[in-house]
Amino acid sequence: MNALTDRRSGLRRSGLLATGLVLLALVFGCAPQYAPTPLPQAPPSTTLQRIPPAAQDCDDATTSYDPADRAPTVEEFASSPRLQRIRERGRLIAGVSGDTYLLGARNPATGAIEGFDIDMVKAIAKAIFGDETKYQLRVITAADRIPVLQERDVDIVVRAMTMTCDRWEEVAFSGVYYNAGQKVLAKQASGITSVPELADRTVCAPNGTSSIDNLLRRVPDARLVPADNHTGCLRLFQSGVVDAITGDDTVLAGLAAQDPYASVLPGEAFSAEPYGIAVNSEDVEFATFINARLDQMRGNGEWQASYDRWLAPTLGKATPPTAEYGR
Repeated sequence: MNALTDRRSGLRRSGLLATGLVLLALVFGCAPQYAPTPLPQAPPSTTLQRIPPAAQDCDDATTSYDPADRAPTVEEFASSPRLQRIRERGRLIAGVSGDTYLLGARNPATGAIEGFDIDMVKAIAKAIFGDETKYQLRVITAADRIPVLQERDVDIVVRAMTMTCDRWEEVAFSGVYYNAGQKVLAKQASGITSVPELADRTVCAPNGTSSIDNLLRRVPDARLVPADNHTGCLRLFQSGVVDAITGDDTVLAGLAAQDPYASVLPGEAFSAEPYGIAVNSEDVEFATFINARLDQMRGNGEWQASYDRWLAPTLGKATPPTAEYGR
């Protein structure tokens, strides 16, 4: 028994020694190696997704479907296949931004995505269900907006989406719910004071946006650097990879609020960016229903209350845009 006990003690000592060696190896020999996080790099120019110039050449991009022949109630639009499916599902699914401050951005305190665009989603959900909380948000990039509608991944897209004739070929729109305009954000110490001074400068814009072609038509020598979204542009801007960011005044106002060393260049916007709520191109009745809801919001003060909360402190006073129907 003594010999057996000694043998077991020896085995235990050997096992402890082996375990100790393994732990030492893990700590000193196999520990993960950490390197400083590199600064963002400008992506290759070949990734730039262009919007065809013809998108701005028509005169009816803001014309939508007139709800005048239909009463703006859920019951009288009940024959719409899309509305029926949404009601059966029990929630409206909307594609939105999750990082566009003032329009659609996550509140760090609550975790909720909120903003002017999100108020539009809530208003449509309320019209369908009588309850503005019956919605689901899907965060998408600007380049995702048309594909997610075509693939029926979402019911609507409310993501600062400019209405253009080319886009009408792929999706359908409500009437205009906000008239934005394109401007430029630059560092206050950059020396850039006007849009023409962007020649030979690097400027960021999200892929799949009309901002890219609008700027190149005005400043052909600007060097456009794409990003997936405006947050990506802000990272490139703050790390010095790009000199400026171009986009809608609503978006740039939110970026400027997050960077005390940046400001939006003075002067008038150099493009008109009418925002519409987009749906699948087959959902004409649903778009008409949304128009009826937007007409309600223009008349009962809901639109104004949302604008005054989110955008008026930065962009000043505004009134609801006039709807254009006749499509």
